[in-house]
Amino acid sequence: MAASSTNPYSEAGVDTAAGDRAVELMKSSVRATHGPEVLGGVGGFAGLFDASALLGYTKPLLATSTDGVGTKVAIAQAIDKHDTIGQDLVGMVVDDIVVVGAKPLFMTDYIACGKVVPERIADIVRGIADGCTATGTALVGGETAEHPGLLGPRDYDVAGAATGIVEADAVLGAERVQDGDVVLALASSGLHSNGYSLVRHIVAGAGIGYGDNAADFGTTWGEALLEPTRLYTLPLLRLLTTLADGSIHSLSHVTGGGIAANLARVLPVGSWAEVDRATWSPSPIFRVLSDISGTSLESTEGTWNLGIGFLAVIDQRQKDAAITALAAEGIDAWQVATVGTGARPAGEFEEGAKGVDGGAVRLVGAYADGAE
Repeated sequence: MAASSTNPYSEAGVDTAAGDRAVELMKSSVRATHGPEVLGGVGGFAGLFDASALLGYTKPLLATSTDGVGTKVAIAQAIDKHDTIGQDLVGMVVDDIVVVGAKPLFMTDYIACGKVVPERIADIVRGIADGCTATGTALVGGETAEHPGLLGPRDYDVAGAATGIVEADAVLGAERVQDGDVVLALASSGLHSNGYSLVRHIVAGAGIGYGDNAADFGTTWGEALLEPTRLYTLPLLRLLTTLADGSIHSLSHVTGGGIAANLARVLPVGSWAEVDRATWSPSPIFRVLSDISGTSLESTEGTWNLGIGFLAVIDQRQKDAAITALAAEGIDAWQVATVGTGARPAGEFEEGAKGVDGGAVRLVGAYADGAE
């Protein structure tokens, strides 16, 4: 019997040639993130990063983070737009590293899909590379895995991990926070990449298609919901350089869990803060979704960022300087709270979060009027 000339792996649904084509399409984007510290180029089994620069540190600490984008990818798949999901991934991973004051060094990514479509994979990786460039991070490696039978032909998920470095005596955290510190809010670009299961539930329940016109936003619903995550890493690192007097005490990335929970993680045990809702008006995307679902903005505070993507706890004497510096970076910032360490006001607070025995935080008052 003559041997079969077909490739059994291809018959099983895995197209290795498509994977090779995807790598060719993404190579230039990945290489654009490489400085002289990256060795070996694209396609090796492992990425190589020259760590000689670490010798200049007195006591260097490596910071690492890993995350994904969540169900936001379902919207990208629904409207076949994949060039911004990568920025979301970088925001979720790299912006966690800067929370401790670390400078990102390098990142790797992982894409699992039902079918490798080279152009789609290249769009995703191009977005990751653009995000890495915008945060000063080298994209040193990655993996694309084809999982036919487990994922549908249009389905994929993305994840990544990054590593950064910080001097031991410069690590930011709750132990630096003092009574009377000011809590500054840094504006988000929208939903970022959290709470999309709720978003999709609301949209589906209202019978809205992602290709439908969203009159409130002047675009389609899908495009409005894919607004990329704002990247804070370089502006915050520059702020740390500008205010090099140690006046920035802790930072918090407002992701899953919302404002109160994430702020509580970077406050010391025994401290408290009341975040004043009247200091800002949640972005229109939050108000429209809340109106459609018939729920209050307050009920979503544990799910969405509601217009605040980052929080900075700083010495109150440097509040104005920090706000001015962030404005120069194109980021609106404002005071939302003051940290207290004395007797706590009566009532319920959220204390700590995600295994951290931190401070106590609650939101108070009513949101500012969103009318323009």
